[in-house]
Amino acid sequence: MTALPGETPGTGGTDTPQDAVSPPDEAGAQEPAADADPASDGAGAAEVVAPASTEAAEPDVGAEAEAANTEGATEAEAASAGVDTEAASTDAASPAPELSEAQAELAAQRELRERIEQRKAAKAAPIAAGAGLSGTAADLLAAVRAVESGEKTGSAFFASPTPAQAPRRPAPAAAQPPRTPAPQAAPAPQSASPEALDAVRAVLVEGGAPEALARPAVGALGEQAGELLRTDPWQLLAVPGVRPEQADGFARALLGADCGPDDGRRTAALVGWVLERAALQGHTALDAGDVRAALAERAVSDPDAAVLEAVEEGVALLFQEGGDEEPEETEADAEETDEGGLAPDADAPGEPVRVLLGLYRYALAEESLADGLARLVNTCEKAADWAEAAAAAPSPSAAELIRTTAAAGLVAHSGGEAARAEPAALIAAARGLGLRAFGAAHSEDGRRRLSAATGDPDTAVTLAGLLSGAQGPGRDEDGALALDLLVVLDAPQLDVEGAAVLVEALADGARLVLSGDPGVLGSAGAGRVFADVLAARTCPQVVSRTPDPGPIGELVSGIGIGELNQVDAPGKEVVIVPVRDAGEAVHRTVQLVADSVPRAFSIPADETQVITVGHGGAAGTRVLNEALKQRLNPGPGRFGGFDPGDRVVHVPAPGRAVPGVVRSADAEGLHLDCGGVPVVVPQERVESSVRHGWALSAHQAAGMRWPAAVVVLPGDAAQGLSRPWVYTAFGRGERHLSVVHGVDQALPHAVAQVPAQERTTRLRPLLEALPTPDAAS
Repeated sequence: MTALPGETPGTGGTDTPQDAVSPPDEAGAQEPAADADPASDGAGAAEVVAPASTEAAEPDVGAEAEAANTEGATEAEAASAGVDTEAASTDAASPAPELSEAQAELAAQRELRERIEQRKAAKAAPIAAGAGLSGTAADLLAAVRAVESGEKTGSAFFASPTPAQAPRRPAPAAAQPPRTPAPQAAPAPQSASPEALDAVRAVLVEGGAPEALARPAVGALGEQAGELLRTDPWQLLAVPGVRPEQADGFARALLGADCGPDDGRRTAALVGWVLERAALQGHTALDAGDVRAALAERAVSDPDAAVLEAVEEGVALLFQEGGDEEPEETEADAEETDEGGLAPDADAPGEPVRVLLGLYRYALAEESLADGLARLVNTCEKAADWAEAAAAAPSPSAAELIRTTAAAGLVAHSGGEAARAEPAALIAAARGLGLRAFGAAHSEDGRRRLSAATGDPDTAVTLAGLLSGAQGPGRDEDGALALDLLVVLDAPQLDVEGAAVLVEALADGARLVLSGDPGVLGSAGAGRVFADVLAARTCPQVVSRTPDPGPIGELVSGIGIGELNQVDAPGKEVVIVPVRDAGEAVHRTVQLVADSVPRAFSIPADETQVITVGHGGAAGTRVLNEALKQRLNPGPGRFGGFDPGDRVVHVPAPGRAVPGVVRSADAEGLHLDCGGVPVVVPQERVESSVRHGWALSAHQAAGMRWPAAVVVLPGDAAQGLSRPWVYTAFGRGERHLSVVHGVDQALPHAVAQVPAQERTTRLRPLLEALPTPDAAS
């Protein structure tokens, strides 16, 4: 495989949401980083040589931490640069010499943001799909806004005519006819014209890059990709998986002596690249000091000026947290700003000023989401009388949830697996009152469990199916989802873009309940929506008092509070299998799945899920999947490495991992059965979006459960462990949990002392600043 100029051979990925390394603040051992395997949750970028090669390590973020192969260490933490609040540029003299440095910086920020807003205002055309968001999120956001503006009717965005709008309070049985899932085709990449592909290939060959990058380059840069790359070779960094050193080599080959480390095109592309890497690890923004530190490590001589230029060019947006939003421009304090960014006034020191940089798409999503949540809080009918429904609830916690939802437009509900019965009771109660109530789960498995809890399959949908229109009530004549109450289960898996699209699709007066377990791993995409809503306390919160039953529930509950306890498991519900090395871990895992668990618990192998820390390494998902296939479904792999009966995981979009089984293959592509839904993956996408699925990462397994789970912890997994990772992995088994244990004291250490690491987001302060007079304190 041909490497780009300057490329360094990659290493295997690790688990962490997308299996890479955390940036300055977050993602560490347990939160989404960039999955080196494209068929993992985050569909992260490979160490790029070509789209077909997908098993290299993810690049760093922020202060350039490099992910180590799980053969040696599953994750390394990024060095975090200190907060730097000094002015981004000192070239121009200040018009008011008496201003303090912090105030001068803030004034400069306001001026820059005004310029950016002026440029935006000049573009009066409606927002095109994909301008701010991406994929399905972009299409849905464009559709909603086009309907709101009156440019199009709601029916214009559906393949078939929209049915007549149901009455506001229809009877559930009449309003919700059964829906049968139709066969689905995996979403194909945007088509590229042969002319555009030829132009890009010519530029790539001239710059010494693989021709295989032509299609992803056109997908990322558009039909003019060839011309754009010729004039600005660093735009190659927009292609997933390309690293700065590779783009530098490409630029040198094209531009020769005309390029250097401080070329404005290079520095702007680097700023965008750093922020995109941070987004893969869950951040929607980064501290400006961390961005400057990352640029300095890439040989940029004046990071301050580079950041300023990137903001002026619209590559990134500048935000401030803390201090005064609009500081006085009259008499400024003569005292110098201290190292922590404090701007003292005459009486007392003010709050620290933190300067953040973010990409437009995430800024748009967070601000849209905050506004939408405030709209739901303030437009809901609060006088609803659900007293009888609450009195008939199956548990005190369910009754509390029903009463709280009756009086609020937005509710946060938290609890473990057993607590899912409470949202189910709420949905049933609301439908009994004639409301159009639905529950949306993260996965088909979650949808199945919710259907069983409510007793009505029509009440449960997947979030992706609801937004696409494939499941659920469809849209009303205004383009909004035709429902009165939506309960979103597995809420920690919500990323900020998906959440923004969802909330924009809810009509005024609708109620939204976000329900989930705060202890599990967060979303594969950027943001921490559920955690930010809980922290902002902008709505009522209901904490379930229903504990998870049995030995597994007792074990997981202890992990949630930082305690790894021995539990009494008379029925061998929890079994610890010690191993000495990775080879023994693989052998014992295959033995457990193929022999021990089926014999002892009558749980077949296809209902036992193996979960491990990383994709690479001597006992990662790749090695385990190969060993399990040889034992459980041997075959030549005649369909692109797959055989009928193979368990696989399909990634139709970044952040979505859908388990399935291979059924057949033909000219159309690989035919899968994904939770009862037939899916066809085109041949050209099989290698990049499908992988074997007997073994998954914990992030891929989040939001799903199996009758039995085998968690594999080889010795080289120690650095990838954290409390949320262990909590998530150990909670995937319903009846049985086996732990193949080779990390010695690293496991109790991770549970007790490695909590979730924070992501840098702006949603919480945005929610706290919104006027929500009815929110609970």
